[in-house]
Amino acid sequence: MGTKNQAMLFRDREDAARQLAAKLGKLKDQHPLVLAIPRGGVPMGRSIADAINGEFDIVLVRKLRAPGHPEFAVGAVDEHGTMQVADYAAAVGADDDYLLREKETQMSVIRERRKIYTPHRSSINPAGRTIVVVDDGLATGATMMAALNMLRQSNPPRLICAIPVAAPDSLRKVEALVDEVICLSTPENFQAVGQFYQNFSQVEDEEVIAALEHI
Repeated sequence: MGTKNQAMLFRDREDAARQLAAKLGKLKDQHPLVLAIPRGGVPMGRSIADAINGEFDIVLVRKLRAPGHPEFAVGAVDEHGTMQVADYAAAVGADDDYLLREKETQMSVIRERRKIYTPHRSSINPAGRTIVVVDDGLATGATMMAALNMLRQSNPPRLICAIPVAAPDSLRKVEALVDEVICLSTPENFQAVGQFYQNFSQVEDEEVIAALEHI
């Protein structure tokens, strides 16, 4: 668990990854499976996996966007098509018909990303592995929760969420889904993940592909 109510400013994702890796050092002898949520979590997951002698892969989930507000999540969908829908979704205009359309839109993105990112192999089997799921921060937490719910079905002996910064309410929801949360900062003034990074440049597909080429 991170430092409650304290806002930390990270230089960039690499800086955040180094700090998370230091907290995860106890896993070095367990050969954990480090799974990153594309795209922002990927360079961090790669660095963490290298630092703790872990195996690295991605977990593909996509947020379901609110009508007219694409940055605001009303839920998420995983690679198997399972949706997690927020209890406020209908209140912001995301009715069942909208959600089904948005689900198919995001499933198309997931299928395309799988073809681009790992064209010559399937995802690494998480069964029986200590799993660390990494992203660059939690805003609503929707995509992280979708990833964790999907991975829990493989019955890992230990499921860990590692993030540099999180909105306090979202972190509480995630804590209920994992065996352990490593979070460095849970500031009360949370508005967006990017506000806690000096450099929060977008991660491009090419960077994701390069990170996965070493597997």
